[in-house]
Amino acid sequence: MKLWDKGFTINDKIEKFTVGKDRELDAHLAKYDALASKAQANMLAKTGLITNEENDDLQIALDEVLVLIAENNFEVDENYEDIHSKIEAFLIEKTGDAGKKIHVARSRNDQVLVAIQLFEKEYLKHTTEKIVNLIEIFLQKADEFKNHQLPGYTHFQAAMPSSFGMWFSAYAESLLTDLYFFEAAYKISDQNPLGSGAGFGTSFPIDRLQTTQELGFSEILVSSVGAQMLRGKTEKSVATALAMICGTLSKMSYDLVLYNSQDLAFVKLPNEMTTGSSIMPHKKNPDVFELTRAHCNRIQALPNDIMMTINNLPSGYHRDYQILKEILFEPMMQFDNIIDILTFAIPQLQIKDNYMNQEKYDPIYTVENINEAIKNGTPFRDAYREVGLSVENGTYVPHKEFQTSHIGSIHNLRLDLISNKIEKFKLEAQVLK
Repeated sequence: MKLWDKGFTINDKIEKFTVGKDRELDAHLAKYDALASKAQANMLAKTGLITNEENDDLQIALDEVLVLIAENNFEVDENYEDIHSKIEAFLIEKTGDAGKKIHVARSRNDQVLVAIQLFEKEYLKHTTEKIVNLIEIFLQKADEFKNHQLPGYTHFQAAMPSSFGMWFSAYAESLLTDLYFFEAAYKISDQNPLGSGAGFGTSFPIDRLQTTQELGFSEILVSSVGAQMLRGKTEKSVATALAMICGTLSKMSYDLVLYNSQDLAFVKLPNEMTTGSSIMPHKKNPDVFELTRAHCNRIQALPNDIMMTINNLPSGYHRDYQILKEILFEPMMQFDNIIDILTFAIPQLQIKDNYMNQEKYDPIYTVENINEAIKNGTPFRDAYREVGLSVENGTYVPHKEFQTSHIGSIHNLRLDLISNKIEKFKLEAQVLK
């Protein structure tokens, strides 16, 4: 069945090419198309375009569709172009003429749009909850290791003393900053395009406010032409949100791969989290973080991939938009897996001891030597020069007091303030409501 069927068939090669991966990818949209169809039927009944009895039959049939979808028993076979035609065919089979009326005042354009908006809204919501949980894990680890020194590096050279408390809390706060992009993407997804038809509205007296409220949207996308412009805009906003998080997670993964190496040896992964070599029996590889880095780097390319697909299109619908599902849906699921594996892995990280006792890290305390001289009345520039010369001529002695101090308090590590920011986000973010 094809929603545009007018009694003739197209060439098999053309059909296969134009359908693409829709039958497979539409599984992500099935639930939301059924929910939107329930709202559509309720609205049609309210405005008198179908009878209440027809609506009752449609609601029962659509509830059956939702059960089948939840049980993974609603596949789109080759007899159907996509999930939308499969659901309509099911409704016609179950309800007769009522199923033939479900498409009144609706185009496949706004039908697809509303399903995508609902799908991405729910995805952003549950993924945000997962990321908030990961952020809180980072903050717990920061508190656990707030006094555990870590050499801070710039230019791949040991620079100044840091701590694992600072390291973990930095990623907690950075991920929270990235979540603001999720909030923005959610706001874009939280607009109802149903009722915009093919992009030019309808002469039927439909009630768009009713479908907006029933489907849980905050706003109506008022302009019918503008509603069609959501296609691509919504996907790009979601891709940008994912890319921002992945930029942070890629950096974190690179850190951990380095920190796990024999040369640095700051962290240790439990044996069950590592893989081995087929020829070198001593190897314990941090593959989980290397793969995370690779997946995250690929996801960071998504906004550009989407932009290059839709960048030169005028207003109105174009079949180019179909490709966006192929570009975005699989990486969305991969991103979900990344968050899940990191939520499992990060709590198991083991932090090593005694690596700060190595002579190569003595120079990272030079700033503390300068600060001590300043406290004793030496101008900064003179102290800087004196300590620099001592490093060059071999007379430098690191300021040992710093090494035994509570580094968390020295660095003003205010985990409580970061925790407050997280709680504020959880309280105020629309994406979590």
